[in-house]
This record gives sequence, C-alpha cells and structure tokens, in this order.
Amino acid sequence: MDRVCHFEIPFDDVDRATKFYQSVFGWHIMPAPGDVPYHFAITTEIDEKNFQPKVPGGINGGMYQRMPGGASRTPVIVIETPSCEQRVKDVQAAGGTVISGPETIPGMGIYAQVTDVEGNIIGLWQNLSSCDE
Repeated sequence: MDRVCHFEIPFDDVDRATKFYQSVFGWHIMPAPGDVPYHFAITTEIDEKNFQPKVPGGINGGMYQRMPGGASRTPVIVIETPSCEQRVKDVQAAGGTVISGPETIPGMGIYAQVTDVEGNIIGLWQNLSSCDE
C-alpha cells in the first residue's frame, strides 16, 4: 500500500507564507540548498542524517512559488510509491492525467505530478534508495 509521505503548498509571497506557517503552526520553513526555488516545511523533528521524520507517521513538506495559470493552485499531497514510472502508467490507465515528470531530483528520488479522475493534483514520489532495487 502506498502512503502519504509529503505535502506541498504553493505560495504567492514566500515571506508572507513563511510568517503564517511559522506563527500559526510553529513550523520551521527553510530554503532548499542551492538555486532550487523551493522551501522545506519542517513540521516534525527530523533525523539530521537522512532528513526523515523521527516520529512514526510524521510527514514534512515543502512550499514553492505558485505559477500564474499553473496547475497547482491548492496544496498537493505526495504519495510514496516503489516505482514512480509504473504509478504514472497506473494513473493514466485509471483515467488520470500526467502534469509533469517523472523527473529525477538529484540525490533524493523521482517525482511526478498527476491528476486523479476528479481533477485533484497528486504528487508521486520514489525514494532514490528504491531506484536501484
């Protein structure tokens, strides 16, 4: 069974969004390393070695710039799967559509965005460790 492992929240103003989620929920928001236009949303304590949540069932997320006219206008849940490529095919076979990917995120895994048959956007994630299996 695939599980929800991450979430993503689009923003129009990163400073405003950061202030909101930090002040309301106490989350730690931090920019991704390098030139990646992404911010991590830490909602639960993480293991500093692998950045995975220490609390069983806990998930963290991310935030990114909302694109004008882009597909992602609302938060997106991300589901971990053993094969992102296969799950994209499964989505298409079941009547969903592919928005983007699958694409490799260096040092992390493979990511795609799809829509379900109701038009909801869902992220699909394959950990890098399962890419070699």
